[in-house]
Amino acid sequence: MAFITLNKQHFYHNLNQIALKTGSVEKIAVVLKDNAYGHGIQEMAALSRTYGIKHAVVKNYEEAQKIKALFDTVLVLGGEWKADDKCSFALNSIDQAARVPQEVRVELKVDTGMHRNGIAFDELDEALKLIKQRRLRLAGVMTHYRSADVLSSELFWQQKRFESVKEKVKEAGFSDVRFHSHNSATLFRNGSFDEDLVRAGIGIYGYNELPDIYGKIELKPVLSLYANKVASRTLEAGERVGYGGDFEAPQKMTVSTYDLGYGDGWCRGDSADPYVTSEDLPILGRISMDFISLASDKEKVCIMDDAQKAARHFGTISYEMTTALSASIPRMIV
Repeated sequence: MAFITLNKQHFYHNLNQIALKTGSVEKIAVVLKDNAYGHGIQEMAALSRTYGIKHAVVKNYEEAQKIKALFDTVLVLGGEWKADDKCSFALNSIDQAARVPQEVRVELKVDTGMHRNGIAFDELDEALKLIKQRRLRLAGVMTHYRSADVLSSELFWQQKRFESVKEKVKEAGFSDVRFHSHNSATLFRNGSFDEDLVRAGIGIYGYNELPDIYGKIELKPVLSLYANKVASRTLEAGERVGYGGDFEAPQKMTVSTYDLGYGDGWCRGDSADPYVTSEDLPILGRISMDFISLASDKEKVCIMDDAQKAARHFGTISYEMTTALSASIPRMIV
C-alpha cells in the first residue's frame, strides 16, 4: 500500500522559523483542520505537543475530540457547539450568537473584508451587547485576511479595520480576550507581530505561498508520498500502457505498476502532460483509480516530496495536493 512519511526535523525547523517571528512558542496555534492539511491530525498533534505547542485549531468538534488532550486550548471553526473547558467555538453571525448555549466558550469572528464568514463590521456593537446579555463566555476575537499572500496593499486596510475591532471590544468592557488575525502568510509578510496568537497553517507543513518579492523564509516540506511496486513486466517497442493505451513504449523497456491512484487522492491529471515523480520518473499513460505505471523496477518510489512543486504541475496549490490525500494512507514519523 502507498504510504506517507512525516519528517519530524523539518516540522520542528518550520516551527522554529515561526517562533522567531512571534517571539514565543506559546503564541503559536497549529492549524490541524482537515486531517492536518492531509498530514494526519493525530501524528501532527503529537509532534506539536512534544515541541511545546499549547494551542490548536480544528475544523469541527469531531477533530477536536481526537487531539484536545494534548493542548491547553482548541479553537473549533465550525459545526456543532459543545460545552467544553478546552474548546472554544467560532461565532460567525448574530443569529448564531442568539442560539449558542450560554456555557459554551466562543471566539467572535469579525468580517473585516473577506466576506466569507464572520459578523459584519457594522454589526459588531450589536454582537457585543448580545454576548453580554446572554452571558456568553467570550474567549477571543479574530478575523481572516483575504489577500495576505497576494502582491497588493489590501492586507493593510483589513488590518486597520481589525485594530478598530480591538478598540470596540475593549471599550465594551471585555477583558481576558485573545486577539488573533495572522495566518502563515500574514506572519511572514509583516515585519513585526504584536497579537496574542498566530493561526499557523500551511507554513508549519513547509510551504510559503508568498510572492518572491517579500523574501523567502526557509521552510522544509514535512510530507513525502511513496508508492510500492505491485507488478513488473517487460514491454516490447510499440506496446501500450493502461486505459486508452495513451503511452506507447518507444523501445523494449521494464514497466512496473505502483499502488497509488486518484482513489487515494492523487490528481488524475493529463496523460499528454505527465507528472514527473521526485525520482524523475514520468507517469506512463493514464492514472487509474488505484494504480500508476512507471519505467522502474524499484520496490518503492517517492512520488512527491514537495507539494508546492507538484502543485505547479497540476495548476493548483500545495494545500490541495496534501489535503486531497486519503486519510487511509498509512503515515509514519521519520
